Amino acid sequence: MSENSESATPGGPQPESMRFFGTTWVGHDGRYGLRRAGVACGSLIAAAASCLVMRFAYQGVRIADVGSFVAVLFVVVFAVCSALAFARTWDGFRRRPADPAREESLRSLKAIGFIGSLLAYFLRSLTEAPGEQLLRSEYESALAQYEKRRGARAGNPAARGKPGRKR
Repeated sequence: MSENSESATPGGPQPESMRFFGTTWVGHDGRYGLRRAGVACGSLIAAAASCLVMRFAYQGVRIADVGSFVAVLFVVVFAVCSALAFARTWDGFRRRPADPAREESLRSLKAIGFIGSLLAYFLRSLTEAPGEQLLRSEYESALAQYEKRRGARAGNPAARGKPGRKR
């Protein structure tokens, strides 16, 4: 690496990279709008395809003639898991989980309710990159802290006098 490229690197905190967006969310550059449109379309298409797959699965349960209780249970389980996955995914766009271990234990619930997660991703991508609000607030807070720490340092520490010594 050359000296010029090292000196061109800005000091302070760097923005966190996001899936599908990299760091374009900071300045909304680098085809940010196209990426958002692509994410919105992709997640909606994936949700629609998932609903079609779920319909085939439901038809398989009905053809197996396992009874109406199992068919109703199938629908209820996927509806509840989708609703919970939607809520968890949507909440995850606004703040970090208070208990990451609990969030990890709910991974299977999100996998079952994947349609809800896809819909949350679609709806959030209509207004911003999913998770942009969270990352922007964290990044701006880190920048403010960096500037505060940097402003507290003044001058060359070697030029400062030692206590009890006159200049």
